[in-house]
Amino acid sequence: MGKRKLPQMTLIAVLLYALIKVLSLDSIGALNGYFMIIINRSLIFVILTVSLNLINGITGQFSLGHMGFAAVGAYVSGTITTLVLKLSPDVASSYPIFIGAIILGGIGAAIMGFVIGFPSLRLKGDYLAIMTLGFGEVIRIILNNINYVGGPRGLLGIPKFSTFTIIYAFTFFTIVLIRNLVQSSHGRAMLAVRENEVAAELVGVDTTRYKVLGFVVGAFFAGIGGGLLAHLLQIATPTQYGFYASALLLVYVYAGGMGSITGSIIAAFGLTFLSQFLQLGFDSLSNMTGINFGSEWTMVIYALLLILIMLYKTEGLMGMKEAKLLVIEEGTK
Repeated sequence: MGKRKLPQMTLIAVLLYALIKVLSLDSIGALNGYFMIIINRSLIFVILTVSLNLINGITGQFSLGHMGFAAVGAYVSGTITTLVLKLSPDVASSYPIFIGAIILGGIGAAIMGFVIGFPSLRLKGDYLAIMTLGFGEVIRIILNNINYVGGPRGLLGIPKFSTFTIIYAFTFFTIVLIRNLVQSSHGRAMLAVRENEVAAELVGVDTTRYKVLGFVVGAFFAGIGGGLLAHLLQIATPTQYGFYASALLLVYVYAGGMGSITGSIIAAFGLTFLSQFLQLGFDSLSNMTGINFGSEWTMVIYALLLILIMLYKTEGLMGMKEAKLLVIEEGTK
């Protein structure tokens, strides 16, 4: 009789080792504050990229407004913590309040995922992309015109609750939960919808249910990532969650490999660090030569590298392959 074996303990051991290693390096001063900021941002982008991959790569939809869900999570959680901070500073300093606010932000984003996912069931491809792009812009414009949350200048005074340990914990749970979902019977149904929606319906897959499920779960984790980012930067502005940010996430997904959680993790870390190091390199070159190499040169190199990846690795860095730790193996009893 077949028995499913989950290599959970090995995965947990590896991730805990990485956590302890970074914390130990930080404690002895081997990692300065700048590197820790990059690591924290990379972890948050892992959450955002993996959640978008669930929608685009696993379920086969095409969302161009993923940062709109992150904006909902950022503003909901940021508003809660700043409001509680004003009413009771002692209570607001409690991390359970912060964790609850982050989860509520994710729930708010999930509700918006249902709102956008259910009406879009009749749309596919470019039409769905246009609709999700419009959704992202609507969210940005609405936030831009609500004075209570700061309007164009953004929501200020957000407490800095996003530490490395907190961000790492949320990233860990995101990876494990989405990995288990993808490799469950529900995940196989999502893959069936992606491969051939008509054939999936013929074999009894409720395509409506699983398309909406993909949007809702992806939006929930995007809201989590948005809330963590807001509490890391201590500010949430509408421009942070515009079309450029959504397009950047799409680049991460395609560069890592559509449908590959491993690829999303590698791309989120690799491209985030790459962009920061390119910026540092051009800043140093400007100081040495006296010639102003602005941030646009960073984007030129960044874009050329991505073009090379797409030309010579059309399926992305990982394609649809996963690291062994992220694969649920089938065994025998």
